[in-house]
Amino acid sequence: MRIGELAARSGVSVRALRYYEEQGLLEADRSESGQRHYPESAADRVELIQTLYSAGLSSRTVAELLPCVDAKVSTPESRARLAAERDRINAQIAALARTRDNLDAVIASAERPSSVCALITDRDVAAQASHSAAP
Repeated sequence: MRIGELAARSGVSVRALRYYEEQGLLEADRSESGQRHYPESAADRVELIQTLYSAGLSSRTVAELLPCVDAKVSTPESRARLAAERDRINAQIAALARTRDNLDAVIASAERPSSVCALITDRDVAAQASHSAAP
């Protein structure tokens, strides 16, 4: 299939597909006139790349992991790399949860009649949570 068809099928831009090729994530055969031609399996490959990107992995990390995916081999190194990425994502989730809790505390504070919008710290959030949990 040609690049425009792959872009339409996979929902990514032609530019993104060219970038994937530049990064060694996606391969295309070339016609005599230089046009890219992708196998049917390229749509699945693009979906995998998009999934890995949406998980926050970099192009370099994706490029390092794809040979293991292609060979259907899980190595200790690839598992360690994936575990490290999972840990990084978990840390981001925890940081976002703290930010959400801080915003909840600011919103709760601002809802009081005599309140002003003030900076709420993690310590304030923890104190409010323990006060709310008290019988």
